[in-house]
Amino acid sequence: MNPPPGQRRLPAQPVLLLLPLLLLLFLILEAAGTKDPIIPLQEGHASHHGESQRFCYTNTRVPRWHDIWTRTQIRVTSSRMIRVTQVDSEEELEKFSVWNVVFSFLRGKLNDTSIDVDLYINKTCLKVELLEPGTTYSVVLFRRFDPKLFLVFFLGLLLFFCGDTLSRSQIFYYSAGISVGLLASLLVLVYMMSKVMPKKSPVYFLLVGGWSFSLYLLQLIFKNLREICKSYWQYLLGYLLFVGLLSFAVCYRRVQSSKLGPTPPPLLTEEEYRLQGEVETRKALAELRSFCQSPEFSAWRTVSRIQSPKRFADFVGGASHVTPSEVSVHEREFGLESLFIDEQLFEEDDDDDDDDDDDEDSVNDSFAENHRSDSLPHNHLDVQ
Repeated sequence: MNPPPGQRRLPAQPVLLLLPLLLLLFLILEAAGTKDPIIPLQEGHASHHGESQRFCYTNTRVPRWHDIWTRTQIRVTSSRMIRVTQVDSEEELEKFSVWNVVFSFLRGKLNDTSIDVDLYINKTCLKVELLEPGTTYSVVLFRRFDPKLFLVFFLGLLLFFCGDTLSRSQIFYYSAGISVGLLASLLVLVYMMSKVMPKKSPVYFLLVGGWSFSLYLLQLIFKNLREICKSYWQYLLGYLLFVGLLSFAVCYRRVQSSKLGPTPPPLLTEEEYRLQGEVETRKALAELRSFCQSPEFSAWRTVSRIQSPKRFADFVGGASHVTPSEVSVHEREFGLESLFIDEQLFEEDDDDDDDDDDDEDSVNDSFAENHRSDSLPHNHLDVQ
């Protein structure tokens, strides 16, 4: 019998293929629905188990200032490979999610796992899954002083208070460069490749994956550092020598290239600064006078805007740009006479040396008068 026009009959084979998938999903949901009891963890108490279990630790201790150097860990040790999943609450242990099932197959399988407990989180939960029958494991929670945390705290204080000195130290520069090269060589390689690659290139997707892979590999190396040092010490020694020398060469080249760059101009002394100011002032006045005498200069427009046209005309003709009275005021405010006046004011406060102050004032006044009489014509001539 044919179906009515406009309707299609679903093929029977895809429908039959969906039935096992629905059955499997139902079984998974049923398995997730069976709630095993959650075992509470106590500090310093080790528990031994032979089947998959769920554990939770409730933190009732108020963190104190010295707890920043304290590490609280949950350590799971087993005879064979197991899978450990950490969550933040009991609800997440009981909640079923397809993504949790998928990611459970991607997590690492270890026989010795340590989970750090945050001091500011009230509850930390984990689930232990057995991968092979006959596996036994133990779970223990402990709190101890961690020298690594104290070392990081001390290094932070050292960088904060001695950062200015360390930034100028060549030993610190080379040691920091070699340490970065040794610990993050893959990250440095990915960063250099990103500089070479053209923009808007699909290779950037590979670079992002390279960053993630480098971080994952670095974490894996630190977890198995003891085993690597014991079994593969030859390769480790070769890596340290090769990458260390290469990092030192890169740092040395950067130092040498910075030395070949443009050097800052040397600083001027007070006498050089005064002489340069006089020379540049004469040069600027000569250029201004030459421009005012050129045909491009609009004399009538300028004269109509200034207050002293006669003085401007005298300057264009070759006269000085300052008057003798202005030179005298400048000398009183910024010359040697002002220094003598300041010294006289400080010396008048001393009641024990009144006689010496009177003699020195007379000497200073006579010296200032002689200096003023000598310096006025000199300054008047210099500015021309």
